[in-house]
Amino acid sequence: MNNEISKRLITAVIISLISILFIVAGDFFLILFLIITFSVSIYEWKRLASNNYILLTGFIYLIFSFSCFYLFRDTNLSFLMFALLISIFSDIGGFIIGKLFKGPKLTKISPNKTFSGMFGSYLFSYLISFFYIKIFNNFNFFNIQLSFYDFTFFIFFLATINQLGDLLISYFKRLKKVDDTGKLLPGHGGLLDRIDGLIFSIPAGYTFYIFYL
Repeated sequence: MNNEISKRLITAVIISLISILFIVAGDFFLILFLIITFSVSIYEWKRLASNNYILLTGFIYLIFSFSCFYLFRDTNLSFLMFALLISIFSDIGGFIIGKLFKGPKLTKISPNKTFSGMFGSYLFSYLISFFYIKIFNNFNFFNIQLSFYDFTFFIFFLATINQLGDLLISYFKRLKKVDDTGKLLPGHGGLLDRIDGLIFSIPAGYTFYIFYL
């Protein structure tokens, strides 16, 4: 189990660092990164889709999701990075705490998901968020007025959406009777296995930013 956790963490760190480099490098590199990621995601989604309706719906949604990512980055890079950290550590916390403490299963959709993992997801999301804020000393570095209530609600909201996105992709994997969306990433499976929460949490975070803040 320790080897599995280590492999997953190393892969997550490498992917996160590469992603951040492309995000901050400029429009050309960001668009290139999004095109590659989108293409792989569509390929893996095609493997999961059991009919043309599901395939088309997923294709349209992924266009929407990746567009939100680009617009989010163009609108407020600092807040996008904040949302990314919440989502990434939601996954890491859910995996580590779930593996260490196990306990009652959360749902039949994904047998590996536990209530302890759900708690770990929220815990790690809050911890990384407070650490992120601590580095910048206050909430104002987002160039918006962010109260403590807004801050707390946003973390809970995004971590919840991230977990629901994870469960939704798990549902389609269960329908297809496959364990992973692919074999691209060691310790994760396919790319969609890694970004299953992000493709839902980033559009949700962007919507929250536009309409709530």
